[in-house]
Amino acid sequence: MRTDSDVDIAVECTDVLYWGEAEKGIHNPGNKYKGVWTPSKLRTELVAAMRGKFSNQVDDSGSTAIQINSSSARVDADVVPCFSYRYYMTHESRGGTKIFKKQGGNIVNHPKQQLECGIEKNKDTGYLYKKGARLLKRIENKMSDEGVFRELPSYFIESLAFNCPNSVFDSPSWIERLRGMLFHIWDELQGDEPDNERWVEANDCFYLFHSNQKWTRNDGREFAKAAWNYFGFK
Repeated sequence: MRTDSDVDIAVECTDVLYWGEAEKGIHNPGNKYKGVWTPSKLRTELVAAMRGKFSNQVDDSGSTAIQINSSSARVDADVVPCFSYRYYMTHESRGGTKIFKKQGGNIVNHPKQQLECGIEKNKDTGYLYKKGARLLKRIENKMSDEGVFRELPSYFIESLAFNCPNSVFDSPSWIERLRGMLFHIWDELQGDEPDNERWVEANDCFYLFHSNQKWTRNDGREFAKAAWNYFGFK
């Protein structure tokens, strides 16, 4: 069971820098890294260190995160091994992290940009955006735990809230704010992905919907409909 008190921790290896480029030839790389810190070694060393500290509480069965199960004095924690990453564009570059999955494949995140965008939107909404995002996450957790709706990634739910207009948060009560968020998500995600005015991830670095994502427009729309019905909104 997931709770809102779970903690996500990224352990970043800064000695190794992975990179990508918007167009081939934009970035001229330096010498190739020849050290010992491969993705598998970083994960192995972290697992060993955490098992030494937390004994039988470490679960490394997942493809990405290493889970530390809670005790009476701690909450659950997901530890994600990652490497420094930089994405080069024509006139600038963007820092981030690169996560390697156990079974192959990788994930690129931009946590600094996500934090900055979240702070800005929170200020613009009178410090109600983050509360709204947490509210949607708790609703998704509750519906999933009760078997009302399938589980969806927490980051996806946060991104749905991020794409709600600031005016939604101007409503006088949380019931009205929730209705506004759910209706906006349901209404705006009808049909196919548009050519412009596309929704973005909570880091404002990537489009929220594209062929390589593990979620779809329909996932967001069905979540909003299920939550609407869960509260008996008319």
